[in-house]
Amino acid sequence: MPATVTDMLSRRVKLSNGLSIPQIQLGLYMMSGPETTRAVRWALGVGYRGFDSAQWYYNEREAGQAILSFLSSPENTAGLTREDVHFTSKLRDNSTNYDAVRKSIRKSVKECGLGYIDLFLLHSPLGGREARLTSWKAVEDAVLAGEVKMAGVSNYGVKHIEELMATSPNVMPVVNQIECHPFNTQTEIRAACEKYGIVIEAYAPLARGMRMRHPTLNAVAKKYGVTPAQVLVRWSVQHGFVTLPKSTKKERLVENADVGGLELAEEDMKKLDALDEKLVTDWDPTDAD
Repeated sequence: MPATVTDMLSRRVKLSNGLSIPQIQLGLYMMSGPETTRAVRWALGVGYRGFDSAQWYYNEREAGQAILSFLSSPENTAGLTREDVHFTSKLRDNSTNYDAVRKSIRKSVKECGLGYIDLFLLHSPLGGREARLTSWKAVEDAVLAGEVKMAGVSNYGVKHIEELMATSPNVMPVVNQIECHPFNTQTEIRAACEKYGIVIEAYAPLARGMRMRHPTLNAVAKKYGVTPAQVLVRWSVQHGFVTLPKSTKKERLVENADVGGLELAEEDMKKLDALDEKLVTDWDPTDAD
């Protein structure tokens, strides 16, 4: 494996709680069970150490089993242990029923079989204020109980971040996972998160392939002799985000992480920043009531 790949996959981002997480992780969105099993094992083999799942993805079990299977196999030449692998999941639905949320979190822990979940997120702000805050309390208590190591949010807009922080939470949200790429730069949400030391996790960093032929993106890729996908991953990395490129193909898993030898000049970062068109490739609940 090229040193540029292993170097990038070993990089970590420090969080406000003093812990750190891998900067490039494999997103498991829209992966079937068998795809998840294969992709996670391949990814561990090439150096990935972080995996992003969710209750909504219906692949927590396959992801967890693939991790445990790899760790106990001869392929684990680095002698990795459970503690070396970062696993994220997310609450499907916010609820005003605290006990239902606690039960749902415990189910995810059991489903993945990993003993605990490293990072657990509220998947969206949907459901209203009371449901958001009740669900956050349940996640906090899951952290205090050791079921979950860290807590965060996803698809939170500025008003949702401010709402949560106004409650002076016992457990601080360490990340906000949002769609973020040059075609949707999310500058306002990023500024709100930065104010509170909340790290941005960028999902759909490749814009789900919808802008791969964009002339500016391709001009930058040609300048550096890399692929458009590598430019997009590097853009994320240079902005300090945790980035979650998804692929079920082994060669793409490697290509997406092979950005260690790439450094985009400031002028090119600005060109990419200027491509913002508020492109939403899936859903955008960041304005939810």
